[in-house]
Amino acid sequence: MNKSCYLLLTTLLALMSCKSQYMVKGSSNVEDLEGKVLTLKVYVDGELKSIDSTRVVHGRFGFGGSMDSTMLANVFLGDLSVMPIVLEEGEVRLNISETQQTATGTPLNDTLSSFIQRKTQLDARMAELPHLEAQMIMDGADDDERLFELGRQSKQLADENDQLITRFIRANYNNVLGPGIFMILTSSLPYPVLTPQLEEIITNAPPYFLGHPYVRKFIEEARKEDY
Repeated sequence: MNKSCYLLLTTLLALMSCKSQYMVKGSSNVEDLEGKVLTLKVYVDGELKSIDSTRVVHGRFGFGGSMDSTMLANVFLGDLSVMPIVLEEGEVRLNISETQQTATGTPLNDTLSSFIQRKTQLDARMAELPHLEAQMIMDGADDDERLFELGRQSKQLADENDQLITRFIRANYNNVLGPGIFMILTSSLPYPVLTPQLEEIITNAPPYFLGHPYVRKFIEEARKEDY
């Protein structure tokens, strides 16, 4: 083997050794998922790209492959996003049920799952407000009392929700969860705009977070709108 071929082979082996492996073992008791195809997608250059797919058979499915670095992905059923998941070294246990979706077994997935659980609890409390209103009407509360109490609880829950998301992103500035949740948070906005919550998030944020392609582009577009 001549020297140039040896160097090329060495380089290729080095590049291959840099790749990590991810493995996702999934289960589901949702009857409607049986036989359906789930797709794993990641954001690349601002667009969703499919990197793997699997069929649910007897309530079991799985994803696996190589990656250059840890990534935040989304599990899709058709065009419907089922749940986010972190692709990192180790075995991820993914469970989809009628009431919740969890991905556990690796450090970042455990962190993300805990966050989603707290967020789900807040959403459930917010969903209970119409029932509270109905109960207050049945109890004979007047309109002013009812509107005041509903407004108070709604604001309290909204503030708790914002604080939960802000603290989570700031605690995960230096890994994929920070930019990933920022992306989910801003995806519902009609156009890029730096709300007070977003301003708080990016203030004193480290280079890793601010340099993420999506975060950087969003901030640039939002500041253009300000002029």
